[in-house]
Amino acid sequence: MRRLVVAALCLAVLAGCADSSAEPPPRTTAPAGDRWSPQQGAPWQWQLRGDLDLDVDVPVYDVDGQTTSAEQVAELHEKGRHVICYVSVGTYEDFRPDKDRFPADVLGKQLEDWSDERWLDIRRWDQLEPILAARFDQCRDKGFDAIEPDNVDAYANDSGFGLTADDQLTFNRRIADLAHARGLSVALKNDLDQVAALEPDFDFAVNEECMRYSECDELEPFLRAGKAVLHVEYELDPKDFCAEARKLGMSSMRKPLDLGPDRQPC
Repeated sequence: MRRLVVAALCLAVLAGCADSSAEPPPRTTAPAGDRWSPQQGAPWQWQLRGDLDLDVDVPVYDVDGQTTSAEQVAELHEKGRHVICYVSVGTYEDFRPDKDRFPADVLGKQLEDWSDERWLDIRRWDQLEPILAARFDQCRDKGFDAIEPDNVDAYANDSGFGLTADDQLTFNRRIADLAHARGLSVALKNDLDQVAALEPDFDFAVNEECMRYSECDELEPFLRAGKAVLHVEYELDPKDFCAEARKLGMSSMRKPLDLGPDRQPC
């Protein structure tokens, strides 16, 4: 979901947090040629709420990793679709079955507009990596082709922690490594200020409302590299953004904010 950026970022470092300057673990990734990634400009469906509509005639689906069954993923594959696994990696969600695995000291402030989520202290990789690895294992074991990790811009929000841009870069690259080690491609979700730095680490991008906020030029590193940008608008009429989206090579549509099955593709 789109997260509002706050003007002032907290700069205090909380006592007891892991050292964010520590070297990340060695990378053990599957070769890029062995991973599926969406084709630039390919139409897609993004559904995170409601009964899953398996009959949308598009080559790419992006669905919730926990609520979508292995049987549904297999059915989509039988229909010729590739399937992306949505996982929130930067927030605690109080409705997930693994919610009790998160220690209290990694939970930060509630997200604006999302009362059932709290920011995570992304510096605490020692605590978060086993939980997120288990979620990514579930995506792999259900047969998903890729992962959409959400909420990877905590440093630019009022998280309750003294997170820096470098903290976020380290965390996001670790997330990409987790996906690649399981043979899955991975999307960079929003986090537009770090696109240029992170494009080499990610296989495609997912973006919300770059047309509405005149931010689509920030995604050019992905587009120039021939990588897909899966894009949605919530407020704009398709006639007001589709022509430009097609010109840029993005995969664009309008969706309801609740990300139910309805869609208005470009």
